[in-house]
Amino acid sequence: MLTRRHIRVKVMQCIYALIQSKDDSLQKQEKFLAVSIENTYTLYLLWLSLLIEIQQRAAEQLNLSSKKYLSDDTENRYPKKDKFVNNRLLAQLQENSSIKEELSKRKLENWYLNEEYVKLIYKSIVESDIYKDYMLRASDGYEEDKEIIITLFKEIIAPNDKIYEYFEDNKLTWIDDIPIVNTFLVKLLKKVKPNQSPNYFLPKLLKDQEDMDFANKLLKKTLLNNDFLEKEIEGKTPNWDKDRIADVDSILLKMAICELLNFPSIPERVTINEYLEIAKEYSTPKSSIFINGILDKLTKEYKKEGKLNKMGRGLL
Repeated sequence: MLTRRHIRVKVMQCIYALIQSKDDSLQKQEKFLAVSIENTYTLYLLWLSLLIEIQQRAAEQLNLSSKKYLSDDTENRYPKKDKFVNNRLLAQLQENSSIKEELSKRKLENWYLNEEYVKLIYKSIVESDIYKDYMLRASDGYEEDKEIIITLFKEIIAPNDKIYEYFEDNKLTWIDDIPIVNTFLVKLLKKVKPNQSPNYFLPKLLKDQEDMDFANKLLKKTLLNNDFLEKEIEGKTPNWDKDRIADVDSILLKMAICELLNFPSIPERVTINEYLEIAKEYSTPKSSIFINGILDKLTKEYKKEGKLNKMGRGLL
């Protein structure tokens, strides 16, 4: 789920948090990093559980309407009132014992404790043209059911401001995780099959242990060599005033220099490109140009001095 770029962002967030809190405890930052990475998976599970809760809400509403003495015109307009309730993808999630076990193990009862968000989303869904068109269609099948859930997620559920605010208030790091998790979830749903293994919906958070080792090493090496890294930057900016450099730019430069010197399996061009892309997203418009200029000078100098001992293909 998480790529090396996402991991670099997590490390950046840890170092930024340390600067803001003025807490130089490496142990605390390592714990913060581990929790931040794990929370990304929690966010993914909460999206899955929200889809399950929406299905349950739909079933409850259908049951209530069936007990009414008189049905309104809205209910009567649809040839199959239970079409959404019986949506095959939603049923697949609802019946998935592996998901239920994981939610129970992590004690993720967010939507049960905050059911107003489920009601809000469900109301937005049933009032949407996407839902109305789906309910009026005569065609029926797994692919159609899957497509409607993906469309509803992309157009109605994920963009909802109240849900966004809820995630923002719950975990600060989720704001950066939301686009990553949303994109991953949509891709996962597009590939799902009717007879998919239950564990399909519980993918690995990281590719392997090497990714976690990379995260911890990058964090440690950057923090423990802060004075050296500051001097390296100062040497390439004669009129350098560190107070005028944005905190994010300073952090990204230190991380990039640390990576160039301590990760021989990652090509220097990969390192530079990764931090330039992160700078474009998280810092000022001119940051990538500034960072590229310094890293280019340092790379040439390190090569000349034989400090870059690169080997292997490396990973993003």
